Amino acid sequence: MNNIFKTTFLLSLLTILLVVMGGAVGGKGGMMFAFLIAAAMNFGSYWFSDKIVLKMYNAQEITREVHPSFYGMIERLAARAGLPMPKVYIIPDDSPNAFATGRNPDNAAVAATQGILRILTPDELEGVMAHELAHVKNRDILISTIAATFAGAISMIGNMLQWGAMFGAGRSDDEEGGGIGGMVGSLAMAIIAPIAAMLIQMAVSRSREYMADASGAEICGRPLALAGALSKLHNASQAIPMHDAKPATAHMFIVNPLTGGGMMSLFSTHPPMEERIARLQSMANRTH
Repeated sequence: MNNIFKTTFLLSLLTILLVVMGGAVGGKGGMMFAFLIAAAMNFGSYWFSDKIVLKMYNAQEITREVHPSFYGMIERLAARAGLPMPKVYIIPDDSPNAFATGRNPDNAAVAATQGILRILTPDELEGVMAHELAHVKNRDILISTIAATFAGAISMIGNMLQWGAMFGAGRSDDEEGGGIGGMVGSLAMAIIAPIAAMLIQMAVSRSREYMADASGAEICGRPLALAGALSKLHNASQAIPMHDAKPATAHMFIVNPLTGGGMMSLFSTHPPMEERIARLQSMANRTH
């Protein structure tokens, strides 16, 4: 419940930021323009993001006949979670990782790399795929898409505001806001707002990861198996990076396919691995 409230709060902040940025560009007209951009981008992402990302990573759909053990595992977990059977894909990549996609539970897909199938035990793999099905059940794909779309719209408006400030454009209905002071203020907003939007987007993603860990552990019934899988994946993904990983899709994977520490951790789509594992261990202790 805490993560649900946090997500709602963060998405509300993104909405407010979008309205403020739209207003700075063109008053009520600017706000409406910003919302129309967000709505159009959301529509496209909602309907087509699954096909795009699966093709991006050359994911191959499998059937029970092709890979009976893995397909059967997904089938059992989906039934346990009360979900329709998703499409199942394998990505031809040695870097161990997995993700879920699709606009809703009736049109979902889960994908795992060849690398993850090799290094995890059956119990650990089950924990990982339960985590991915938890994303489907919690509709995290749609929530993450909305957050990313709003952040993208804010960044786009920020670029418009920068150009407007540099060429002396501003809101004509507010003479006091013109001049050097108005230009500096517009430039500051144009730079700060997109960064703030990106930070909020990353915070939404991290909150949903914690929630999927907890829900996935409940689905598979073994929090420690998922904790063990996360530990293995964290180390192995660093040793065998996913060279074709794209920043725009990093939030979808169970472990971040991109590397970077220090200040970059502020912009990470995933919570600290140590904290994720500690929460799962605490969950396991409470069930005994």
